Amino acid sequence: MAAHMSRCRTWNRVQRFGIAAYRKYSSGSGYPNISLSSPLPGIPKPVFASVDGQEKYETKITTLENGLKVASQNKFGQFCTVGILVNSGSRHEAKYPSGVAHFIEKLAFSSTAQYGSKDEILLTLEKHGGICDCQTSRDTTMYAVSAEVKGLDTVVSLLSDAVLQPRLLDEEIEMTKMAVRFELEDLNMRPDPEPLLTEMIHAAAYRGNTVGLPRFCPADNVDAIDKNALHNYLRSYYCPERMVLAGVGIEHEQLVDCARKHLLDATPVWGASTPANVDLSVAQYTGGIIKMEKDMSDVSLGPTPIPELTHIMIGLESCSFLEDDFIPFAVLNMMMGGGGSFSAGGPGKGMFTRLYLNVLNRHHWMYNATSYHHSYEDSGLLCIHASADPRQVREMVEIITREFIQMAGTAGEMELERAKTQLKSMLMMNLESRPVIFEDVGRQVLSTGKRKLPHELCTLISNVTASDIKRVTAKMLRSKPAVAALGDLTELPTYEHIQAALSSKDGRLPRMYRLFR
Repeated sequence: MAAHMSRCRTWNRVQRFGIAAYRKYSSGSGYPNISLSSPLPGIPKPVFASVDGQEKYETKITTLENGLKVASQNKFGQFCTVGILVNSGSRHEAKYPSGVAHFIEKLAFSSTAQYGSKDEILLTLEKHGGICDCQTSRDTTMYAVSAEVKGLDTVVSLLSDAVLQPRLLDEEIEMTKMAVRFELEDLNMRPDPEPLLTEMIHAAAYRGNTVGLPRFCPADNVDAIDKNALHNYLRSYYCPERMVLAGVGIEHEQLVDCARKHLLDATPVWGASTPANVDLSVAQYTGGIIKMEKDMSDVSLGPTPIPELTHIMIGLESCSFLEDDFIPFAVLNMMMGGGGSFSAGGPGKGMFTRLYLNVLNRHHWMYNATSYHHSYEDSGLLCIHASADPRQVREMVEIITREFIQMAGTAGEMELERAKTQLKSMLMMNLESRPVIFEDVGRQVLSTGKRKLPHELCTLISNVTASDIKRVTAKMLRSKPAVAALGDLTELPTYEHIQAALSSKDGRLPRMYRLFR
């Protein structure tokens, strides 16, 4: 009987899928071998989404009566990212104690007029599956919340309260002072010197002005900052004309309605704003050198010691992100690329960039060579960070200066196309993430009042030519170098020698003749 039933099942399969589709295993069982390239019988024809290369959702911008801009871009999903971006940061601290912006970042989402503590804020957000964060850069302060779309009204209300109605209690300020001291201590102890070098190169490039002012609160200023100093700063910079409410994943009209309800007539806790005190200074590039002699032999966190290294960063003035040359500089930075000597991966990881091919692959003793591009609304800085044994610092500096000089040569067609393709792919892959889209929308609208869409940027990248790279490099090499040096600096060449190398044809340092070594 069982054998009869098995034969019936087999015959049914043969009838349904055909003899060729039925295969027998040695175990006696069989399975239908169905082609994946032909339609299944009895299944409705699928309808696929079409992609035309354009943004499905446009960025919409509305300016409210009080000057606040509301910008949004819809995106499929049940969660949204909403936040307030303020045109304020460490570059605006010329008239205030350095570190005010750093304190504001640490105090964000603490107790407000509506919420008694940070825990209350977090519990309110948890009801909508939300999280919050605040980040301060040299020119922007960003308060952001990611939560369910259904909780939009609560989120905007909370953001309004956190930005305009913070209590700034004495105990909160004391806790912030402890957090800032710990962060400063950690900055000097961490094995990765990149944040400290970035701080030093900005201080050297823009000595004592705008983006050269300290990003982190100096240790001497921690005790000098109090509620009064914070309110004076907030009164000048936290006004609606200097803010953008940005949202991703929500309907624009819904966000505008919430902005009108919670932000249009909101009165800040520090009273009426006085934007007349805003620092409108333009960044003045000075060039120069900042050195920090430091014992780097004890930075290892584990049982395996990290080799003692000296870190050098050399930079030259590039351009503002508002200029047309910003895109060629971004391509040049991608072409230089680089990374650490232990980076793994193929071409997609940048292994064909110049700092890999010409530096790390040829000089085994170099531990790092990486290109960075920092750009602001009125200036920019393209720099190369390199690390090596303290005894080979002079040779390392010469290798980096030669790379700067070789940038002025004609870029190869394949090299240029690879850099442009890599830049476009990085741009598009980053913009898959909702928080990244939020930051892009907010920053562009805050600085320019509009947003360039990804496909527009890709077109601009595609139009960059080898002559554009040559032109922007020649312009960059006319500026004085900015140098940051950290570690054992016994073999570091003088600033004048580095400047002479960057003014020469081959990038070589002037020869030094010593009677005794």
